[in-house]
Amino acid sequence: MTLPGAHREAIWTRLLRERACAYPLPPHGHHPNFIGAAQAARSLLSHPEVAGHRTLIVGGDRVLYPLRKLALEAGLTLYVPHQTREGWYWRLTDPAGAQLRAMPRVGEPRLHPEGAGAVVLACVAVDRAGGRLGKGFGWGARGLGLGLPEYTLAHPLMLADALPCPPDSRVRLIGLPGRVLGVSAQAGQQTLD
Repeated sequence: MTLPGAHREAIWTRLLRERACAYPLPPHGHHPNFIGAAQAARSLLSHPEVAGHRTLIVGGDRVLYPLRKLALEAGLTLYVPHQTREGWYWRLTDPAGAQLRAMPRVGEPRLHPEGAGAVVLACVAVDRAGGRLGKGFGWGARGLGLGLPEYTLAHPLMLADALPCPPDSRVRLIGLPGRVLGVSAQAGQQTLD
């Protein structure tokens, strides 16, 4: 079995070599801001399971900026982890709040993500059974334990048939540029929407 750190390094290097990511570069140490993230965000937000939610928890990673912007423009309420107060969130309803630097100006600090129906986490790698591998530290590093469905966005180069290491968490939907990969209750069965 491969160590998680070695698999992350391989994915970061592949994305960089294939010129499949944008700032910050190199992608090493980050959830990659992959080319096509806006299309993946549109795909995920239009999926019937996600479209039914009015409130989401969304990570503060750069790759999730298009998703935050689109969701806020569509009238959703978002909770984004506070950058300096562990366990706190920014409650956002203003599309200007999609940018991290604007959150203190337009967001409301909250201890609990009230009404949240799901979580969107960034990833470094994900497999077809829903195993998600994050950057190895930070807010969603070892799963959130909130009891909410989790979703992610990924570039096709980040998608594997099976992770060669234990996942950090499990996601139900994977937003890819132009499509969504849905993971059924039985690991290993997926559907394309």
